[in-house]
Amino acid sequence: MKATLANSLLAPPVRLVLALMAAGATSACAPTGLEARRTEARSLAAHAGWERVAIDSGRFVLIAHRPRPVQRVERLSVYIEGDGLAWLSRSEPSRDPTPLDPVALGLALRHPSGAAVHLGRPCQFTLDMERRNCSNKYWTSHRFAPEVVDSIDHALDRIKADHGAQALELVGYSGGGAIAALVAARRDDVERLITVAGNLDPAAWTRMHRITPLEGSLDPVVVAPALSELEQIHLSGAKDRELPAELAQGWLRHLRSPSAASLRIVPDFDHHCCWVEAWPMLYPGLASRAAPAH
Repeated sequence: MKATLANSLLAPPVRLVLALMAAGATSACAPTGLEARRTEARSLAAHAGWERVAIDSGRFVLIAHRPRPVQRVERLSVYIEGDGLAWLSRSEPSRDPTPLDPVALGLALRHPSGAAVHLGRPCQFTLDMERRNCSNKYWTSHRFAPEVVDSIDHALDRIKADHGAQALELVGYSGGGAIAALVAARRDDVERLITVAGNLDPAAWTRMHRITPLEGSLDPVVVAPALSELEQIHLSGAKDRELPAELAQGWLRHLRSPSAASLRIVPDFDHHCCWVEAWPMLYPGLASRAAPAH
């Protein structure tokens, strides 16, 4: 089976509903200060009855959010956060990568079936006493460094043990998609990889935007052939200018043929809108295969 591409994931009536939702929504200003960003994430999780968990993963303390009480399940979905607030300008890195808009947390909180956990990246959502080894290189040039991937890998072991899970589904948003792919290549318990506006080809991404290459980071493209038999679904927004669908298409070309991967391009979505709002409708449909590309 060749890697597949669907040009439309949502039926027209569903797209109309989402358009009306977007038009009728009143958007509040995103919290910009560090404490406001931390508080926003805690509030979102607490409102849903989720708890914040600090995981000692070796080099870093990683912050996870999960439902209370902890469920014991056979298969667990883990949502890996995006890069967060990496830069304040093209030349000034952020002092803390906690995201302005924690999209992966929003997706996890709206996971419609089964058990889910949200996992932050190094130094995201951390309190001052938890900020171990928080050099800004880990959200700029080294955001996909071996030690970052190691830390996520170790955290997954802890999360999996807490839930008594035998298998994992990894869902990565934006740069979390790169992390999810790199981690999946190391493990034998990942049953499915889903990326949402994922950065699967960082080298192509930096060339496209004419920004400094991520010299200290691993390249997911290198592990792509090893993941060819893993079930993968990559979602891209048709209006995403940050990580356009052509970058995900490039990832598919690095897989061996036949592969178990598909790309689905969602009309009217961009890098942020409207993944969280639509997730309860999008996620159940991921069980069905996309139509063959022409």
